[in-house]
Amino acid sequence: MTSLLKGLQRLYSLDTLDTRLTVSSSTPIKASQQPATRDARAQQIAAGAQPSKWNTPEFYFYYFVFLTVVPMMFKTVIDVSQVDHPAYSTYADELSPGWIPGRKVDNSDAQYASFRDNIPYLILLLMIHPLLRRVYNYFNPITTASGEGRASAAVTADARLKQRTVYDFNFAILFLIGLHGISVFKILLILFVNYKIAKGLPRSYIPAATWGFNLVVLFANELCDGYPLASMAKFFVSAEVLSGERTPTLISWGEFLDGFGGLMARWQILFKFTILRLISFNMDYYWSLDYPSESPIEKKQIDPASLSERDRLQIPADPSSYNGLYYAAYVLYSPLYLSGPIVTFNDYISQQRYPSAALTPARNFLYCIRFCLNLLCMELVLHFIYAVAISKSTTDWSIYTPGQLSMLGYFNLHIIWLKLLIPWRFFRLWALFDGIDPPENMVRCMSNNYSALAFWRAWHRSYNRWVVRYLYVPLGGSRAPSSPSSAESGSKSSPAAAKTQSKKPSTILTRLRGIINQLIVFTFVAVWHDINLRLLMWGWLITLFVLPEVIGTLLFPASRWQSSHPDAYRILCGIGALVNILPLMAANLVGFAVGLDGLKGLLAGIFSSWTGVVFMLGACGALFVGVQVMFEIRESEKRKGIKLNY
Repeated sequence: MTSLLKGLQRLYSLDTLDTRLTVSSSTPIKASQQPATRDARAQQIAAGAQPSKWNTPEFYFYYFVFLTVVPMMFKTVIDVSQVDHPAYSTYADELSPGWIPGRKVDNSDAQYASFRDNIPYLILLLMIHPLLRRVYNYFNPITTASGEGRASAAVTADARLKQRTVYDFNFAILFLIGLHGISVFKILLILFVNYKIAKGLPRSYIPAATWGFNLVVLFANELCDGYPLASMAKFFVSAEVLSGERTPTLISWGEFLDGFGGLMARWQILFKFTILRLISFNMDYYWSLDYPSESPIEKKQIDPASLSERDRLQIPADPSSYNGLYYAAYVLYSPLYLSGPIVTFNDYISQQRYPSAALTPARNFLYCIRFCLNLLCMELVLHFIYAVAISKSTTDWSIYTPGQLSMLGYFNLHIIWLKLLIPWRFFRLWALFDGIDPPENMVRCMSNNYSALAFWRAWHRSYNRWVVRYLYVPLGGSRAPSSPSSAESGSKSSPAAAKTQSKKPSTILTRLRGIINQLIVFTFVAVWHDINLRLLMWGWLITLFVLPEVIGTLLFPASRWQSSHPDAYRILCGIGALVNILPLMAANLVGFAVGLDGLKGLLAGIFSSWTGVVFMLGACGALFVGVQVMFEIRESEKRKGIKLNY
């Protein structure tokens, strides 16, 4: 029993999820981290942690609440997903045959259904890609440099880089042809123009031209529906010919070629992830021009085989690495092409030269087991909880009780979390098996969040880090212009700017600047997800709902309250967390689930009677208990020397 508990503890440890969570970004990752040996930073974190509260009467009460409330939450939403429920007939058509006897499956979410229906083929691809690499490496071995020392190791690393990137490029072209067919030429044309912007324009024009071009592509892809060749052919045919009875030959050829669209003819839907990599290459190259000709690795006397995460991000690749082959191999890297996680160009090149020490068979195996359990969890949820089908089909919310409405909204958000978590973990698992270690996109369970700011750092984490590095920090972040650093990613707007960094205390003015920059960032994030008003409203609501947390931290600073009134401060923070959680849930329901009208229906159903008001008060009490447990989870991490800002 003890060994089983230890195995589960290791399976669900932060180290298994991503070593970046347990190792400082400035510390090189070791293949075997020994918990007993802590660095000075970890010891300082552990020294500042609060004593454990797991074995106190207060938390025994919280355990009782969990044991009673959580099963009731599941029962409430499962009850409305039964055949004998009065509303079943309104959404029955959205359900599909399931593999669990007596239950149908809610496969009505088109985004997740496209992944779920193709899982067998994706697993086959995950197995074939690394195996083909081994075959390719066998016939194209690395010529190891003779001698010892850093010079010979660098030669071997360069050979490994070339070997891997050549395979990545060749496989990516075949992969794209299968996925998008004739549209592969459209993709390569966009890549070519973006590359010429970086390498052909004067340095000072690169950032503006890069962002301008990629934003135009983002909008044009959507508005022009991926540029069908038949539609493009109409620009070369006169109006008289178009009005004739016969279809012009050029348009007929366009329609014929459009028929070879591959397995995913609408290539533009997921190309938004490629746009992030296009910007990453250009900006990393732009910042690399700030560095002197001598290698920063040699100047700092750093071992290139064991760089810290911060060094992998900030130290530019060798100037010769910013070439067309490595650029295309990075942008089109097959395991991460469809949905990420996002790896910067500098990090990709560094890991291709020297594999990350975090990549071990044991970690990969545990991560694979964890992914399979995530997939099983989603299958059970979709077979027993029909929240998505109900939200898509229901127009009259009055047939549900306030408790049922709340749970439908809550589990809808959980399904959104799972439908994103599972593809991201699958593609990250594929990359891990292939020898690349991307950041983990989902760190916390959706129900283990109480801070709006922290929630967005941990939700789609690699994208958040990308936004911080390439947009938020260059805009100025929440600091004065001379202080462009970020604790989240360790990135800087440029190496030259990093040298002028100054630490100034936060003021209301700098906080206001941060809020304005967050508004710009969330507007970009909303437009990047999809060009529609609903997501723009979501982005602006998120920015608005961050305000209470910012104001609360200014009025009740932890430095003043936590040491003198720890329990009072914890209770106060718990109340503040409720103010964060409820609007955060509402904003995500608007942006990704039921929309504004659906949210209005849900709220009207809950608050239309005193029963609903009483229920909400009880729900807030349960949330308060959950928040206190969240606080203690983070304190227990601190006692292990781990401090995450989410």
